[in-house]
Amino acid sequence: MIESVTKSECSKSYALATAAYNEEKLIEKVIQSIVNQTVTPKKWVVVNDGSSDRTAEIVQKYVDQYAFIELYTITEEHPRDLTAQVHAINRGFAQIKNVECDFVGNLDADVTLEPTYFERLLEKFGEDPRLGLAGGFIHEEQEGEFRGRKSNVESSVAHAVQLFRRECLEELGGYRPFTWAGADWYAEVTLRMKGWHVHSIPELRAFHHRPTGKGFGLLRYAYRGGMMDFYMGTHPLFEIVKMTRRVVDKPYFVAAAVRFSGFVAAYWKRLPRQVPDEFMAHLRKEQMARLRSKFLGS
Repeated sequence: MIESVTKSECSKSYALATAAYNEEKLIEKVIQSIVNQTVTPKKWVVVNDGSSDRTAEIVQKYVDQYAFIELYTITEEHPRDLTAQVHAINRGFAQIKNVECDFVGNLDADVTLEPTYFERLLEKFGEDPRLGLAGGFIHEEQEGEFRGRKSNVESSVAHAVQLFRRECLEELGGYRPFTWAGADWYAEVTLRMKGWHVHSIPELRAFHHRPTGKGFGLLRYAYRGGMMDFYMGTHPLFEIVKMTRRVVDKPYFVAAAVRFSGFVAAYWKRLPRQVPDEFMAHLRKEQMARLRSKFLGS
């Protein structure tokens, strides 16, 4: 059995959790991208969330070869809603609790990474002791090649590749599940509130093999996004500006309009917010600062 292998000059270590539900088509690619890392994790827990396909069988094959890979299976019945993945990842984090490592992260079961990804990411953490959450830029296949996702920004880390400084994840208590998703967003804003830095590194590429929203349908995914924007506390002016920028994305105008309709519907129904008042105040402060910077240069 092969143990976790790290380069001697890399003094930091990390562990990962992956939630996998019926991922037989992609999970082997993901596993191979991790075992081929120049710095492999001390432990990687793959949480089989009640899959009915060959996911567990494929993972077990690698568990038998690599000591740092662990298969954890959820057997009890539970709703297959938008909180299922978050609960599964938190189960994985719980299995890592007693592992001595400096960083703990989530890796989605449909994302592959270049061999030096984690080596270079750990170097970035070493350069900034206040960097609490980091990851690479998401790339998705378009017209036969992988291209950077338009929504990539250096100030935000995609849920699929969020790596936390361990004390930061402990401060958060893991991911917080929300009705319409947003656990990753809540985590990074909360860490900034606490004075930590959050940074996505453009030169670190993460290849997402399933288009965003495919599992829900594009328009349903857009509407869900508008609902999420509302209950997370997005400022209405920021939402309007964000939607005007998205009208050029396919399907032109439609997805932006549907997302905005989700936001307006939640506003009209006066649905309860799902975040603390201090979180919403901080989020809106950040959003208005971004608008001032964009339009006023201040």
